[in-house]
This record gives sequence, structure tokens and C-alpha cells, in this order.
Amino acid sequence: MKITVCETSDDNFWKDWLKISENSGDIVLLPELPAYPWFAKYSKFNKRIWNEALKAHDDLIAKLGEIAVVSTRPTRQRLNQAFLWNGEYVPIRSKYYMPNEEGFYERRWFDKGDREAKVVEWNGIRLGVLICSEVFFQELAREYAKLGVHVIFVPRATQAIKRWLIALKMTAIVSGAFVASSNRYDNGFSGRGWIISPEGDVLASTSQKKKFVTVDVDVDEAERAKRTYPRTLY
Repeated sequence: MKITVCETSDDNFWKDWLKISENSGDIVLLPELPAYPWFAKYSKFNKRIWNEALKAHDDLIAKLGEIAVVSTRPTRQRLNQAFLWNGEYVPIRSKYYMPNEEGFYERRWFDKGDREAKVVEWNGIRLGVLICSEVFFQELAREYAKLGVHVIFVPRATQAIKRWLIALKMTAIVSGAFVASSNRYDNGFSGRGWIISPEGDVLASTSQKKKFVTVDVDVDEAERAKRTYPRTLY
């Protein structure tokens, strides 16, 4: 299974998406809410901006075609919903743990979604999603371990680097799954997409010089990891 992670511009997503879509692996992870500039920086809900963001994500999904994609989008129910596109739209779960602070007033824009971990199957592979800040809640990673997940996708819109990489590595170790994460850059966002092994090793990383990377992962490795420490404690 070839997974592509990336970093895309907060200002000009479509420019980066054109290059990524022409060179993608079997499945692509896009950042959190990728198709519109980060609107949760505003402390007050704005209906015009919300409707523009809805339309931008509708347009993105309409253009995906046959490319398999995981990301998140705003919904008309005021949720930040993770989805799988595989020729049709498959909702996975909606963001539950959300910040409410300068630059990230997400609780003022979105309602809470699904607390529980949820898995979807794609070509026989079990996929899960943690949306950005949710990666710090390792009980969800343990739930995914019990559900036998092979890959956890973590779409992000983040500024720091060090703490996020630590959390992503821990999610891989706790779940015994591969972890793939993509992020925005520009306007204070730090970029950096990563693919991490079930033992917490970084297999690939993006940068401003290399905005997307693809890794061929062996999901049998995730199966074997579930039978080793610390996953055997659950």
C-alpha cells in the first residue's frame, strides 16, 4: 500500500494539489480542512466565510475523481468531518477534541463530533483517523489498537513541530499501526508531513523542498505489531 503525505499552502492549496494529484500513491492524506484558508483563526463565526469554505470543499471532492483521499471537511451540520474518498464519499468520524484559543477558535465554528474511534475498510486495509489535536489523546490510539487498525491518518493544521512528532510517534507505538500525517504551511503553519512505522520510526518526512512523499507500507507489519509489547497490555 503506497501512502502519500504532503504539506499544502494555507493560501494556495490548489497549486500544490495539482502536483500531488499527478504523482500520488495508492492513497493520499491531505491536511485538515485543506481547500480553504484557515478560518478558525477568527474568534467569531462568520456565515459568509463558512459558506465559502463549504463550497471550496464541495469543489475539491467533485474534482478528486479516481484518486483515493483521506482528509477532513466542514459539513452543513457544523462538524469537522474526516472522510475517505474512494470514488464515493465515506464519512469516518468527526472531530471531538477541539481548541478554543488565539488562532484556533474551533469550538466557535464547529460542534463536537464523535468521541469513539471508528474504522473503515479500504481494499482490505483497516483505516482510522485522529484529527489534529486528537493525537494527544492516547486512549483513542489504544481503542484503534483493539480495533485492529493498520493505518491511522492524522490530518493537521499546526504550528509547532517537536511536540507533534512526539505525539505521532506515541500514537504509532500505542496502536501498533502506521501513522500518516499531513499539514499546512504558510501563515505560521509549520508544514511537515510524516509517515511513521508501528514502532515509532520516521519512514519519510516532507519539507518545503519536497512537499509530498510516498512510502510503500506493509500492513502485515501492523498485524505483527499488535502481538508485541506494549500492545499486548491492552
